[in-house]
Amino acid sequence: MRILAIDSSGQTASLALWEDGLTLADFSIHANKTHSQTLLPMLDAVRKMTELHMETVDAIAVTSGPGSFTGLRIGSAMAKGFGFSLDKPIIPVPTLEGLAYNLYGTDQAVCPLMDARRNQTYTGIYEFVRMDGRDEYDMNVIKGQCAVPVEEILYACNQLNRNVIFLGDGVPVFREEICRSLSVPFSFAPAHMNRQRAAAVAALAAKYYEQGKMVPAAEYAPEYLRLSQAERERKERSEGQKL
Repeated sequence: MRILAIDSSGQTASLALWEDGLTLADFSIHANKTHSQTLLPMLDAVRKMTELHMETVDAIAVTSGPGSFTGLRIGSAMAKGFGFSLDKPIIPVPTLEGLAYNLYGTDQAVCPLMDARRNQTYTGIYEFVRMDGRDEYDMNVIKGQCAVPVEEILYACNQLNRNVIFLGDGVPVFREEICRSLSVPFSFAPAHMNRQRAAAVAALAAKYYEQGKMVPAAEYAPEYLRLSQAERERKERSEGQKL
């Protein structure tokens, strides 16, 4: 089975090609460029280096949100375009689950943090549980992905009574608050594991594929979790005019 994975949920643009348990290509760029400028050239480079024929791809995996509204739309359009043209299914991977999967196998609780602005974070809490009789782990959702004030997720972490490891672009934003508020042992993921990575998305998508968690391109839509800034401002103006 061959999966092309796309992650455009944050500032890091990432694309990976996965086949039967092996990452054939893993291309990530964290730069001051839009995903529309980076993803297609990245794909072109991967196709050339791996001699990939797109019709041999079995499914397109894409982070389905939350995250950057513009980024999610670009990744969604790219995934749907390939899904339509190649007649391949799309495997939606919740952004926070894909991010947490970077730390596959850890015995700590995993708390991804994405900066959602206004002192809020896109977040969740996950753990890896060894499967009976197998040298593999399942990812268990302790707290599903949500958009909440950072104080709320840190309170939830303190209730776990276990070590917690944080990752994501929200870490530098909320680091002081984490250090001040956490009463349980905690740590931060190293640089090579603390941002979105399509290789992790592809590996998790392979499990979802086996479980039948995929949709036709026509039915796929990203999950934003909250209104965009423009929509929030329009709603606030509308409510203000009613007062």
